[in-house]
Amino acid sequence: MAEEEVAGGGGLESMGGGEMVEESKQPHRLERKWTFWFDNQSKPKQGAAWGSSLRKAHTFDTVEEFWCLYDQIFRPSKLVGNADFHCFKAGIEPKWEDPECANGGKWSVTSSRKANLDTMWLETLMALIGEQFDESDEICGVVASVRQRQDKLALWTKTATNEAVQTSIGRKWKEIIDVTDKIQYSFHDDSRREKSARGRYNV
Repeated sequence: MAEEEVAGGGGLESMGGGEMVEESKQPHRLERKWTFWFDNQSKPKQGAAWGSSLRKAHTFDTVEEFWCLYDQIFRPSKLVGNADFHCFKAGIEPKWEDPECANGGKWSVTSSRKANLDTMWLETLMALIGEQFDESDEICGVVASVRQRQDKLALWTKTATNEAVQTSIGRKWKEIIDVTDKIQYSFHDDSRREKSARGRYNV
């Protein structure tokens, strides 16, 4: 095998006399830390409050950690029915009551195919940790929900009333996940009051 191939493939470099040593690989740090959460609502305890089954799973801040976690665990098609995966900026809980989310809302898209949900979830995660949104400070995180009839993906943002910012995020997200149908933005405040909150913005 040529020496260049060894250097390129295995992170090895040649020392004098043909001896090979392992390069020290530096992990690729992300701009910020992110946290995966898991919520299994398939077996709610009698009278349990919403969010009581929500569990913080793992916080990561390198590309390598992200891929390891995604490949091993956080793929929506591995979820049981009626469960959610969340990936939010570290320090923000995926709850309406969190101060960062309290005045926000979410863009939502549905999917009837598990493979499609996996693809959209991964594309969204890569866009978030890669800071691909111009308004990245406005984004709280993303939720993948596996349900019997239709799966759902929701992108949570901070300032629901800022229509210009929200529609810009919505358009960019549609590009990222390759969706052509209209998607809707709903306010968390509306969702608190009504079970099926109407969408405030469409893109």
